[in-house]
Amino acid sequence: MKPLDHLADLYDKYDTFLCDIWGVLHNGVVAYPPARTALEKARQEGKCVFLMTNSPKPRAWVASQLRAFGLSSSCYDGIITSGDVTLDMIREGSRRIFHIGPDKDRCLYDGLGVELVGEFSAAVVVCTGLFKNKTPADYKPLLYRLCSRNLPFICVNPDIIVQRGEEMHWCAGALAQIYTQFGGNILVSGKPHRPIYDVACGMVKERTGQPVNKSRILAIGDGILTDVKGAYLYGLDVLFIGAGLHVNEYAVDGEIASDKLDTFLEKFHMQPTAFMMSLS
Repeated sequence: MKPLDHLADLYDKYDTFLCDIWGVLHNGVVAYPPARTALEKARQEGKCVFLMTNSPKPRAWVASQLRAFGLSSSCYDGIITSGDVTLDMIREGSRRIFHIGPDKDRCLYDGLGVELVGEFSAAVVVCTGLFKNKTPADYKPLLYRLCSRNLPFICVNPDIIVQRGEEMHWCAGALAQIYTQFGGNILVSGKPHRPIYDVACGMVKERTGQPVNKSRILAIGDGILTDVKGAYLYGLDVLFIGAGLHVNEYAVDGEIASDKLDTFLEKFHMQPTAFMMSLS
């Protein structure tokens, strides 16, 4: 794994960057200006930059959130969200949906013609996240009841946990794990699963007008089980950002302990192509 100082060090090897958002460009509270500048410079050098996120929201909503953080479209060519990719699963499924997640996520269903119903009337479960101040354990009785009826469980955000400022917040992927443990049927489109990467490559092809060459694409992210694993499974090189989600696993007094980092990566049998503490 090659340690890097700047993304520009990889310009000769890659033409396209698929960059995670949360944990790389911002932490849910503040943006990281050096990361924005790095992506802007890449585009100025003729590189393609697409943002890939497991957000359950549509890309227009994510773009609006990015603007609020001072991250304009000058630093990317397009956005791929797990929410958008999951829409096909929702369209192809039953119209009677039991929604698990905050009410603000219900914008996902706009224009789909679905009916949001109670758990006992539903034919499919769609999970976008947890309610505030709830833990995965709080949902176990509900998930067990749903699983006992053999309802498919569409997980819109495969992330298990994210960091918001100094706090950690559970995501829909944590509930999907429980549903799987109960023997339930999980349907997932976001990272680390293939559908979101297929969509991303389709957007790259459309943008460049050329066949996609995976060896010229670099994924960038801070999640070992989403960004790194997803890139590995799809056959892409990956730049691991160390200051994100897992930093407490291998940092000592704010500095990376190389032995701890090696142990962390070995635990997941992952070996990223390159490492950078923060994107710059």
